[in-house]
Parts: sequence; C-alpha cells; structure tokens
Amino acid sequence: MTRSRRAWPLAAAAVATLVLAGCATTVRSYVERGADFSRYRTYGWGPADAFATGDPRLDSNPFFRERLQAAADAQLTTRGLEQSAPDSADLLLHYHVSVTQRIDVNEIDRKYGYCEDCRPDVYDAGTLTLDLVDARTGRLVWRGWAERSIEGVLDKQEWMERQIDEAVARILARLPRRL
Repeated sequence: MTRSRRAWPLAAAAVATLVLAGCATTVRSYVERGADFSRYRTYGWGPADAFATGDPRLDSNPFFRERLQAAADAQLTTRGLEQSAPDSADLLLHYHVSVTQRIDVNEIDRKYGYCEDCRPDVYDAGTLTLDLVDARTGRLVWRGWAERSIEGVLDKQEWMERQIDEAVARILARLPRRL
C-alpha cells in the first residue's frame, strides 16, 4: 500500500473530527464566589428578556419559549428546587437567547491540503444563557450557557424541541448541588 493510500484514512478521520467538532455544543458556567446554594429552596421566573434573539423564527415562536421553560422547570425540579411565584422565590431564573451568523473559513483545511477549493462556511450560531439571580440581593449567583450551530434546527419543530431539552439539561448539569 502506498504512503498516500495509508494517509487517506487518517486525513478522512481528521476531517470528520473537525466537522463534528464544528457542530458540537459548547457548555460553560460561572458561579459567584462564595455563593451558598444550600440556602436556596425555590425559584421563580424573572421578567422576560426584552431583547430580540436576532432571528424572527424564534422571536415569533411561542412554542420555543414554552419548551425552554418546561425543560428548565423539569431540570430544576430534579435538582431539588421548587417553583414558586417570583415575589416569594429564593432565586429568579432568566434566560437570554441570541442568534448570530458566524463564518468558518476552513483555514486548517487549506493549510493541510484537505480541500483544493475551500470556501468559507456561513452558519447561524445560537447561544442560550440561563441566569440565576438571588431574589433578595439581586446579585447574579450562577450563569450557564450553551453555544452551537443551529443550522436546520429552527426549521423543524421536533428537532428544535430535542435540542432545547438537551441544551437545558447540559447547562443545568453544571449547577452546583445543594448541600
């Protein structure tokens, strides 16, 4: 077997890894230093985000908001928090969603010769942020967010619902456990 034939499976695997990594969800979180999560027992939904997402398919889709809230409610309940009215809750939950266009210029593909006519890939990237604010002090005590390509997600309701459920579960998995 020639050297180029042996290198082909490695090159194909590298390209597949890069493609899958481009579609992967990135999840991160922030915890306020010294936040004592053992004292929080209840949460309520804070005021809705006044900002548009940047995509009319989400801004005019009531099912998106309802699915997002239902997914968060289910996850927080499994983590031992009880939903209550915002005026009596220990924590206020807010969400923010944004959609922006991103460009992947395939620089690594050109550098290593994986393609001869590489063209930039323009795609929609979505960011979902969940904030927990101490209702008594008004301080942000925890923030979690997920970012990923949402190409095709917004055009198929069932797929969008699965992606929402997955993103919310992965974000809230990073929430510190109560003692």
